[in-house]
Amino acid sequence: MSSTYGENLKLTIFGQSHSPAIGVTIEGIPAGEEVDLDELQRFLSRRAPGKNAWSTPRKEADAPEILSGLVNGHTCGAPLTAIIRNTNTRSQDYENLALTPRPGHADYTAEVKYGGYQDRAGGGHFSGRLTAPLCIAGGICLQLLAREGIAVVSRIASIAGVCDEGELLSSTAEKDFPVVNDACGEKMRAAIAKAREEGDSVGGVVECAVFGAPAGLGDPMFGGMENRIAAALFGIPAVKGVEFGAGFGASKLRGSENNDAFSVENGKIVTETNHCGGILGGITDGMPIVLRAAFKPTPSIARTQQSVNLQSVTREELAITGRHDPCIVPRAVPCVEAAVAVAVYDALLARRKETR
Repeated sequence: MSSTYGENLKLTIFGQSHSPAIGVTIEGIPAGEEVDLDELQRFLSRRAPGKNAWSTPRKEADAPEILSGLVNGHTCGAPLTAIIRNTNTRSQDYENLALTPRPGHADYTAEVKYGGYQDRAGGGHFSGRLTAPLCIAGGICLQLLAREGIAVVSRIASIAGVCDEGELLSSTAEKDFPVVNDACGEKMRAAIAKAREEGDSVGGVVECAVFGAPAGLGDPMFGGMENRIAAALFGIPAVKGVEFGAGFGASKLRGSENNDAFSVENGKIVTETNHCGGILGGITDGMPIVLRAAFKPTPSIARTQQSVNLQSVTREELAITGRHDPCIVPRAVPCVEAAVAVAVYDALLARRKETR
């Protein structure tokens, strides 16, 4: 399985949804960097399940245990390994999946690829549970970036077609429901509640912005910042699309409308607009990096769905049990921040090597 990301900052995520623990090993953080574990826990708690009506009832503390790489609160140069113990699993809910794959999940494709040896319980290594160790790595990177004057913030841009209003200019981390406009958030919550009542689920979009990233991060072609960030984001289960700046909307514009005119502000080269999302030719231009990630509706729903029996190769109805989010978007907000922070810090380390 491909569970490793990065070039200068390398992280490897391990474990399965119902294994004794899940975790991450991070290599490449310079020695001597302080890691505030209380701040890290606050960040992880934003993603933790079982806290509200739009989350799965599965309750996990998501308290990281640092096994190596940290001495007296500072990185020591060795690989940093951390785990989160899984304490609230119900693997019996997944016993029928050996023969009947869930629509929208990786059950069938995992069966084809791994020949029945994959861990099916809770989705195994394909589960959104694996975003918890991603958030350990991302939470640490957020602290490291903050010391460089770089901030990564995000918000729910839309859920079930209900859009947030206002511009993303600062963090929404302190909000129970991370939107800019709380009235829009109430409408989103209502859409989630309606879907849950009807045994269904809804998806949405998370918008993320990086403020303070210097010009010069990234490379052309396959090493571009879009490539690096998108690769990390697609490691989050349920992400089905990523766009930067004006994104697909740019295809509807003329060049004169889409081009970001250059200007000078306090002696610094800036652009008057930011349709490019802070990236040109794969390289950051010093403006905010702006992106959006689209999340599909949670595929595990209470409604009976059409599937097949893999043994008899016949059609078969499937009723899914277990505990699932009616909408994963609110809990995905910190996951997007984590993925973006990892990608930006990796690129920052690369840039430091170039400018030595």
